[in-house]
Amino acid sequence: MALMLSLLSALVVFSYGLGGSLGCNLTLNHDVVSNENLLLLKEMGRISPSLCLDDRKDFRFPQQAVNGRQVQKTQAISVLYEMLGQTSRVFLREQSSAAWNTTLLEKLRHRLHRQLEDLKPCVVQAVRQAESAAGKDPTADVKRYFSGIRLYLKQKKYSDCAWEVVRGEIMSLFPSLTSLQEGLRQKDGDLGSP
Repeated sequence: MALMLSLLSALVVFSYGLGGSLGCNLTLNHDVVSNENLLLLKEMGRISPSLCLDDRKDFRFPQQAVNGRQVQKTQAISVLYEMLGQTSRVFLREQSSAAWNTTLLEKLRHRLHRQLEDLKPCVVQAVRQAESAAGKDPTADVKRYFSGIRLYLKQKKYSDCAWEVVRGEIMSLFPSLTSLQEGLRQKDGDLGSP
């Protein structure tokens, strides 16, 4: 679940200009939210990862999808949104309620939902900008990655160890998400600019 911590930490501020265009800027609050989400995911651990060594799996995270220096801004926005959405879907599964402390789980779900809502206008704008650009869908690899996670959980019958492995996986992805967000800020700080 670590993948989504950095992803979850992507708070976006929106502003409308005179021409009606939407500017999407990453705020400095994203670091605070990222740290809070990482701490939340750490708190969610119920069993020792050492008890689940036989359940470990390499989900093959698509690192190229979050390489902030190589991904175009419009692609990065789509990837961030997709990762948040996919993480939300993992934790919205009915079986996740049995695996986690419900208070912590609800906090995580709420933060994910809020971030998705905040990011939605940026995604709409990014899609419009990318419609004319030909190329590979940057979210396809992310979708396959999370599909593998959901399949793994199903195959493991949503066991406590399976959930622990997935939580650890997502936590391990936060440095990649932070790198993607930093790359976006370095490109000029305005996610909404072409």
